[in-house]
Amino acid sequence: MIEELKKFDEEIPKWDIALAALAREEFDKGGHSLSLEDFKRQATEHAIRFDDIMVTLFELCIQGEWQYQDADGNDRPITRDEVNKLYVGGRLADKDVADYTGSWSPLK
Repeated sequence: MIEELKKFDEEIPKWDIALAALAREEFDKGGHSLSLEDFKRQATEHAIRFDDIMVTLFELCIQGEWQYQDADGNDRPITRDEVNKLYVGGRLADKDVADYTGSWSPLK
């Protein structure tokens, strides 16, 4: 029973699959990496909380599904510890992610 539960837990994505699909659709439609401004626009257009989108993107990066590149185009891993430090106030605000001026893109 415990092994079945572990397998089930491993199969459940650790991110919001609807928000991941929305980001992927935006990437596929535009044909270029996405920026914070793209995610802010999506949040406004679809009445979604910006921090929910960013949590999904951070988790996708942690799990190796997406990548983040800094403003100079260098791959920059996102770590769980890094994301946890951003969550001091309980929700991500614009100021919390202001340093992520680079771009986001899917790896798969």
